[in-house]
Amino acid sequence: MLRLMLLRHAKSDWSAAGTPDHERTLNRRGRETAPLMGRYMARERLLPALVLCSTAARTRQTCDLVTAEFPHHLPIRYERRLYEASPETIIKVIAATSNDVHTLLVIGHNPGLQLVALTLANRTHAKQREKLREKFPTAGLAVIDFDAKAWTDILPAGGALERFVSPRDISEAG
Repeated sequence: MLRLMLLRHAKSDWSAAGTPDHERTLNRRGRETAPLMGRYMARERLLPALVLCSTAARTRQTCDLVTAEFPHHLPIRYERRLYEASPETIIKVIAATSNDVHTLLVIGHNPGLQLVALTLANRTHAKQREKLREKFPTAGLAVIDFDAKAWTDILPAGGALERFVSPRDISEAG
Protein backbone atom coordinates (compact mmCIF):
# COMPACT_ATOMS: atom_id res chain seq x y z
CA MET A 1 0.00 0.00 0.00
CA LEU A 2 1.08 3.55 -0.77
CA ARG A 3 -0.15 6.61 1.11
CA LEU A 4 -0.16 10.07 -0.46
CA MET A 5 -0.75 13.10 1.73
CA LEU A 6 -1.47 16.43 0.06
CA LEU A 7 -1.05 19.51 2.25
CA ARG A 8 -1.90 22.97 1.01
CA HIS A 9 0.38 25.70 2.35
CA ALA A 10 -0.90 27.65 5.34
CA LYS A 11 -2.43 31.13 5.01
CA SER A 12 -0.06 33.56 3.31
CA ASP A 13 0.53 37.27 3.82
CA TRP A 14 -0.78 39.64 1.16
CA SER A 15 0.06 42.83 3.08
CA ALA A 16 3.48 43.57 1.55
CA ALA A 17 2.62 45.28 -1.74
CA GLY A 18 4.96 44.44 -4.55
CA THR A 19 6.21 41.18 -3.06
CA PRO A 20 6.56 38.60 -5.84
CA ASP A 21 4.10 35.74 -5.39
CA HIS A 22 6.89 33.16 -5.02
CA GLU A 23 8.32 35.15 -2.09
CA ARG A 24 5.12 35.69 -0.08
CA THR A 25 5.47 34.37 3.48
CA LEU A 26 2.88 33.16 5.98
CA ASN A 27 0.70 35.54 7.93
CA ARG A 28 -0.01 35.20 11.67
CA ARG A 29 -2.86 32.74 11.12
CA GLY A 30 -0.67 30.64 8.84
CA ARG A 31 2.11 30.54 11.43
CA GLU A 32 -0.46 29.26 13.96
CA THR A 33 -2.25 26.67 11.82
CA ALA A 34 0.84 25.02 10.31
CA PRO A 35 2.12 23.70 13.69
CA LEU A 36 -1.46 22.70 14.57
CA MET A 37 -1.54 20.50 11.46
CA GLY A 38 1.90 19.12 12.30
CA ARG A 39 0.77 18.13 15.81
CA TYR A 40 -2.37 16.55 14.35
CA MET A 41 -0.33 14.56 11.82
CA ALA A 42 2.10 13.37 14.52
CA ARG A 43 -0.72 12.42 16.90
CA GLU A 44 -2.53 10.53 14.12
CA ARG A 45 0.71 8.89 12.98
CA LEU A 46 0.44 10.50 9.55
CA LEU A 47 4.20 10.64 9.22
CA PRO A 48 5.77 10.62 5.77
CA ALA A 49 8.96 8.91 4.70
CA LEU A 50 9.63 11.83 2.34
CA VAL A 51 8.34 15.37 1.87
CA LEU A 52 8.15 17.00 -1.55
CA CYS A 53 7.69 20.74 -1.13
CA SER A 54 7.19 23.62 -3.55
CA THR A 55 9.99 26.18 -3.48
CA ALA A 56 7.67 29.11 -2.69
CA ALA A 57 8.43 30.85 0.61
CA ARG A 58 4.98 30.08 2.06
CA THR A 59 5.28 26.36 1.33
CA ARG A 60 8.81 26.18 2.74
CA GLN A 61 7.62 27.93 5.93
CA THR A 62 4.62 25.60 6.15
CA CYS A 63 6.94 22.63 5.75
CA ASP A 64 9.29 23.85 8.49
CA LEU A 65 6.46 24.50 10.95
CA VAL A 66 4.64 21.21 10.23
CA THR A 67 7.69 18.95 10.30
CA ALA A 68 9.04 20.61 13.48
CA GLU A 69 6.13 18.86 15.24
CA PHE A 70 7.17 15.39 14.01
CA PRO A 71 9.06 13.08 16.38
CA HIS A 72 12.01 12.69 14.00
CA HIS A 73 13.69 14.50 11.12
CA LEU A 74 12.90 13.28 7.65
CA PRO A 75 14.11 13.96 4.15
CA ILE A 76 12.66 17.02 2.43
CA ARG A 77 13.05 17.66 -1.27
CA TYR A 78 12.20 21.10 -2.61
CA GLU A 79 10.66 20.93 -6.08
CA ARG A 80 10.39 24.05 -8.22
CA ARG A 81 7.98 22.13 -10.50
CA LEU A 82 5.40 22.07 -7.67
CA TYR A 83 5.09 25.86 -7.61
CA GLU A 84 1.69 26.69 -9.18
CA ALA A 85 1.80 23.28 -10.86
CA SER A 86 -0.92 21.74 -12.93
CA PRO A 87 -2.43 18.47 -11.67
CA GLU A 88 -0.57 16.63 -14.44
CA THR A 89 2.78 18.04 -13.30
CA ILE A 90 2.07 17.21 -9.65
CA ILE A 91 1.20 13.63 -10.60
CA LYS A 92 4.42 13.37 -12.67
CA VAL A 93 6.47 14.56 -9.66
CA ILE A 94 4.71 12.00 -7.45
CA ALA A 95 5.26 9.22 -10.01
CA ALA A 96 9.01 9.94 -9.97
CA THR A 97 9.18 9.06 -6.26
CA SER A 98 11.24 6.02 -5.29
CA ASN A 99 9.21 2.88 -4.62
CA ASP A 100 10.86 2.42 -1.21
CA VAL A 101 8.90 5.53 -0.08
CA HIS A 102 5.51 4.20 1.04
CA THR A 103 4.19 7.39 2.62
CA LEU A 104 4.68 10.65 0.75
CA LEU A 105 3.75 14.20 1.77
CA VAL A 106 3.40 16.83 -0.96
CA ILE A 107 3.17 20.46 0.17
CA GLY A 108 1.93 22.77 -2.54
CA HIS A 109 -0.72 25.09 -3.88
CA ASN A 110 -4.27 25.28 -5.10
CA PRO A 111 -5.94 24.69 -7.45
CA GLY A 112 -3.44 21.96 -8.32
CA LEU A 113 -3.61 19.97 -5.07
CA GLN A 114 -7.40 19.98 -4.97
CA LEU A 115 -7.60 18.77 -8.57
CA VAL A 116 -5.02 16.03 -7.91
CA ALA A 117 -7.00 14.83 -4.88
CA LEU A 118 -10.26 14.82 -6.85
CA THR A 119 -8.55 13.04 -9.76
CA LEU A 120 -6.87 10.32 -7.72
CA ALA A 121 -9.37 9.63 -4.94
CA ASN A 122 -12.49 7.85 -6.04
CA ARG A 123 -13.27 5.38 -3.29
CA THR A 124 -14.52 7.58 -0.49
CA HIS A 125 -17.54 8.63 1.47
CA ALA A 126 -19.72 10.97 -0.58
CA LYS A 127 -19.70 13.58 2.21
CA GLN A 128 -15.87 13.70 2.30
CA ARG A 129 -15.63 13.97 -1.50
CA GLU A 130 -18.20 16.78 -1.56
CA LYS A 131 -16.27 18.64 1.16
CA LEU A 132 -13.09 18.24 -0.91
CA ARG A 133 -14.87 19.40 -4.08
CA GLU A 134 -16.21 22.53 -2.33
CA LYS A 135 -12.91 23.82 -0.99
CA PHE A 136 -9.33 22.79 -0.21
CA PRO A 137 -8.57 25.38 2.49
CA THR A 138 -5.15 26.67 3.43
CA ALA A 139 -3.33 24.09 5.60
CA GLY A 140 -5.92 21.50 4.51
CA LEU A 141 -4.76 17.88 4.36
CA ALA A 142 -6.00 15.10 2.08
CA VAL A 143 -4.81 11.55 2.77
CA ILE A 144 -5.22 9.10 -0.11
CA ASP A 145 -4.38 5.39 0.05
CA PHE A 146 -3.56 3.24 -2.97
CA ASP A 147 -3.42 -0.52 -3.43
CA ALA A 148 -0.19 -0.18 -5.40
CA LYS A 149 3.47 -1.01 -4.99
CA ALA A 150 4.90 1.74 -7.20
CA TRP A 151 4.10 5.42 -7.54
CA THR A 152 4.04 4.96 -11.31
CA ASP A 153 1.08 2.60 -10.78
CA ILE A 154 -1.26 5.15 -9.20
CA LEU A 155 -4.12 5.85 -11.56
CA PRO A 156 -6.94 8.36 -11.79
CA ALA A 157 -9.77 7.27 -9.47
CA GLY A 158 -7.47 4.56 -8.10
CA GLY A 159 -7.15 5.84 -4.55
CA ALA A 160 -9.30 5.89 -1.44
CA LEU A 161 -9.66 9.22 0.36
CA GLU A 162 -8.82 8.11 3.90
CA ARG A 163 -9.46 11.58 5.34
CA PHE A 164 -9.70 15.24 4.47
CA VAL A 165 -9.19 17.69 7.33
CA SER A 166 -8.63 21.39 7.82
CA PRO A 167 -7.29 23.37 10.78
CA ARG A 168 -10.90 24.34 11.56
CA ASP A 169 -11.92 20.64 11.76
CA ILE A 170 -9.09 19.97 14.21
CA SER A 171 -9.83 23.05 16.32
CA GLU A 172 -13.53 22.17 16.53
CA ALA A 173 -12.78 18.54 17.45
CA GLY A 174 -10.13 19.46 20.01
